[in-house]
Amino acid sequence: MSIEATARIVADRTGLPVLVSDGPLALRRTRPTGPGHKVTVVGAMSAPLGGDRLAIEAEVCEGARLTVDSAAATIALPGPTAEHARYDVTLTVGEDAVLHWLPEQLVAARGSLLHLRTRAELAPGARLVLREEQILGRHGEQPGTLMTRLTVRRAGRPLLDTELACGPGAPGGWDGPAVLAGHRAVGQLLVVDPAYADRPLAPRPLGPTAVLTPLAGTAVLVTAVASDARALRRLLDEGLAAAAPDLHR
Repeated sequence: MSIEATARIVADRTGLPVLVSDGPLALRRTRPTGPGHKVTVVGAMSAPLGGDRLAIEAEVCEGARLTVDSAAATIALPGPTAEHARYDVTLTVGEDAVLHWLPEQLVAARGSLLHLRTRAELAPGARLVLREEQILGRHGEQPGTLMTRLTVRRAGRPLLDTELACGPGAPGGWDGPAVLAGHRAVGQLLVVDPAYADRPLAPRPLGPTAVLTPLAGTAVLVTAVASDARALRRLLDEGLAAAAPDLHR
């Protein structure tokens, strides 16, 4: 049987007035390493499976700070039907608020079919650090099919809209030299900070398989491919240190 579940987080200056777990998405208040609040997503059961509909909604109110991470990687698995699974993430960050969205890797296991959609709405003075990492297949395994889209709006205007489809059900060319070039780990790190308006960064490579690119406005995007999850995390950490050294942990 397929699962439908929506977990919700609301953070304000005083605490976490809304922290609602649902189905396989268990939310736990954890100890932050810096100012603000921290929530860890703990998988309560195997998910997403084919046909599941999962969602997380996180809102950071004006002046609040929130970090969201996860206790382990999320593994997309085939389900009892051929229907795709869906995982929707909706982020809202208010004025002078800060959100660090740092989940562990998403693994597309063999036979899985997952659509991942992340939407972020940012106030003009909001700050965001968002990391996405996708791993195609477990060790020694053929990949599942993964389709992802990230859409970010700042002050009501589009800032970033990017999508990627890979795996056996994706359009041809996904594993060619213009996309993954045989790599099995792909990720991106987005840093949005009004401070970039006064100190913009120049584009630069971060080794042979990663690049830092300033976006129009007040944001920097790091994109990378790698042979495995460990190498990918190292590249994205290097990107964070280059884009926002005061945030690198």
